[in-house]
Amino acid sequence: MAEFMSKIKTQYTSFTKAEKKVADYILKHPSEVVYMSITDVADACHIGESSVFRFCKSMGLKGYQELKIILAHTLHTDQNQTELTDEISLDDSFEDVAQKILTSNSHALTETYQLIEKELYLETIDLMINAKNIYFFGVGSSQLTALDANNKFLRITKKTRCITDPHLQIMTTSLLDEQDLAIFFSYSGSTIDTNENARIASERGAKVIAITRFAKSPLTNYADISLLCGANESPFTVGVFQQRFHNC
Repeated sequence: MAEFMSKIKTQYTSFTKAEKKVADYILKHPSEVVYMSITDVADACHIGESSVFRFCKSMGLKGYQELKIILAHTLHTDQNQTELTDEISLDDSFEDVAQKILTSNSHALTETYQLIEKELYLETIDLMINAKNIYFFGVGSSQLTALDANNKFLRITKKTRCITDPHLQIMTTSLLDEQDLAIFFSYSGSTIDTNENARIASERGAKVIAITRFAKSPLTNYADISLLCGANESPFTVGVFQQRFHNC
């Protein structure tokens, strides 16, 4: 189940509006879909049956029946499958919040492991070893990840850099060449500043690596290699905490 759900999430941004409705419904109600007809799913999503079929084709399946078989098989082999989301609500106790954070991080690590493609990682390692300079880029919370990556790699090599100022980022990518490696962090892969820097780095001939959630996004268009993460970033989680502190 986890692997199939991960595939849905990584391809999510490439789906049509109707296909996203199907994806959302399956992610929330996987066990129910096993016993539903294609008409039932179409009605539940308020779309046509053809849109459900197109979703199946987009997922590389022959049709809706194969989708049900995959869901049934994975549910059978994982009876202890937990909810796919652990949204924090205003009614949660401190213990509930702590447990949900633990569960969320555990799921993120497990899903990231399932998304690992060995050859891509080995190729990334070769690029890092052979690069003259390695630059880490990110904006907002992704910049914290870039800074952390730079901090860790500085322990074993002197050739890593993390540029945080947006103006210096543009200047830096404009001066890259074929011997440089640029690594970009972006959960959505749609951050304008990050994508612009990735475009410039690619045009300069530098190797570009994207570390993101979605397999198809504007950022991956400029990447030589895309490494996928399994974390599920929710805007509601941040909002809940903001409201808690606002009410204090």
